[in-house]
Amino acid sequence: MNPPRSRAVYAVLLTGALSACAVGPDYEKPSIDVPARWGNSSASQSPKPADLAEWWKRLRDPTLDRLVTEAVSGNLDVASAKARVREARASYEQSRSSLFPSVNGTASASRSQSAGGGRVVDAGSSGRISNSTRGGLDASWEVDLFGANQRNVEAARYGLDAAQEDLRATLLTLIGDIAFNYVDLRSYQARIALARRTAATQRETARLTRAKFDVGAASGMDVANADGQVASTEAAIPSQETAAAQAIHRLGVLTGRAPTALADLLRKTAPVPSPRLPLPVGVPGDILLARPDVRLAERRLAQATARIGAAEAARYPAISLTGNVATSGVRLGDLAKNSSISWAFGPSLSVPVFNAGQLQAAVASSQAQRDQQFFALHASVLLALEEVENALVGLAQERIRQGKLAQAAASYGESARLARSLFESGSTSFIEVLDAERSLYSAEDALIQSRAAIATQYITLNKALGGGWSGAVDTTRPAIVDNMGPRPAAFLRPAPAPTPAASP
Repeated sequence: MNPPRSRAVYAVLLTGALSACAVGPDYEKPSIDVPARWGNSSASQSPKPADLAEWWKRLRDPTLDRLVTEAVSGNLDVASAKARVREARASYEQSRSSLFPSVNGTASASRSQSAGGGRVVDAGSSGRISNSTRGGLDASWEVDLFGANQRNVEAARYGLDAAQEDLRATLLTLIGDIAFNYVDLRSYQARIALARRTAATQRETARLTRAKFDVGAASGMDVANADGQVASTEAAIPSQETAAAQAIHRLGVLTGRAPTALADLLRKTAPVPSPRLPLPVGVPGDILLARPDVRLAERRLAQATARIGAAEAARYPAISLTGNVATSGVRLGDLAKNSSISWAFGPSLSVPVFNAGQLQAAVASSQAQRDQQFFALHASVLLALEEVENALVGLAQERIRQGKLAQAAASYGESARLARSLFESGSTSFIEVLDAERSLYSAEDALIQSRAAIATQYITLNKALGGGWSGAVDTTRPAIVDNMGPRPAAFLRPAPAPTPAASP
């Protein structure tokens, strides 16, 4: 082919490369129907947007705030999620590099000796010595004529978005777990303190009953019942101590430390956290933007859609441009001479002719995977709606229950005071005192659990709405810093001395 014609062909190829198209579907966010209002929200006016920023601080507990901060920086699940973000970012950069040409340089030098001239050289004689140097550049570029590389880059970018949403979901789960376990701990501590106070009161009643028995004003059955009630109340303490210790251990691990690392901090009792209510919950459409699991499912759908285009592009011809420039000479100065320089440039074409339906099946497989992600997105939205509605009902009903329990505890407290006073004056039997104190303890214990349940429902509602960590999270710093510089190979370094075996 003469030079003008070859230049025309190359111009056509480059024009085609610049006007490359992309096959496969272009991603569009699906339209998802959600209710206009929450069915179980009590707001009669226009709902206010949910305030999810640092929602745990509305529990008004500085120790909880400290634990959340420590957990975000030290939790191992969060650290793994950060590493997945770095991995996705590296994969994206790796995919982007496929859009550009690759160039490799080569260089070599040699020195050789030969007999020369076809003459036999005596042993020990020196023949002809020659030097040779060579250098060159090899370049290649896959023309993304049908957008296969662009679709892969698109999928990698969506994958990076998905990894970031996965990190947000991990933080949401972590903060919720910290808050749940902290509320459990304070609830168990409050119930332990109540059991000890009640047991002390019952022990005083048993002492009074024994004194009345000594003067014939009480029966032996009354004394046995009084002692049994004290033992029954104290029997609840060990199991609650175990549960409190387990909550401390869980909080220690969630902050990335040893199970007992927080024992000194949390051993001192504190009130059960009480949230500031009511909580604005916004509208159901907000969860499409706030819930990280919904956003994660949407990004995975986008990624699966991009992969359809990559699979479809594999069914079309592929064009690559390759070229090289090389120079050689006896001396370094010869490398720059025109007579020593050689070059080559040209395209290569690959066309799928017959593959027994393999490429078409790959497209169908990608489409099926996209459909799975489509349904997963809708399922995540429905789950989010369900969780919010459940939390709204649970929080509203538990507040009603707490009010009734507070009334019951106050009434039983008055009943126990009157029964004890009448028993001391001999106007009533010990059975009345026993029933009154048992009812009071049960009501006060249930009231503590209800307070904890309100805090738990508050936490559940914030999690369901998508409340998580809103601060900055550094995802660029690796946990392990490697020494990547040149150094002696491992097999050249002396092996460590073996550890002496312990003597029997």
